[in-house]
Amino acid sequence: MVVEMETQNAQLDRIFRALADTTRRDIVQRTIRGEQSVSALAADYDMSFAAVQKHVAVLEAAELIVKRADGRERLVRANPATIARVRELMTRYEALWRARIDRLDAFLAEPERLPEKQQDPEN
Repeated sequence: MVVEMETQNAQLDRIFRALADTTRRDIVQRTIRGEQSVSALAADYDMSFAAVQKHVAVLEAAELIVKRADGRERLVRANPATIARVRELMTRYEALWRARIDRLDAFLAEPERLPEKQQDPEN
């Protein structure tokens, strides 16, 4: 069980490191809309083809995208299973923080937590 958790944590680390880069997030968004060749992806960035290939490799290692050969071209598409996993994790984090904020709001709203008005000694 510990090994499985370490593996899951390592995979999550790869995913979030991959998503930390603007270009890689853009590649994921573009490949969610549809499969694209690495060449087509590279044409839209002000960087070398090799640099885009490296971004694609990072995303592939994180399992955020899937790459396949089609003749001489390499086609890339988003991996919906991994994206769903990330969405599920973020939803759990959101629920956790919303619950904490709700508890803080309730705590602060308790009447005994409100400061009493201090009377002016001159009155």
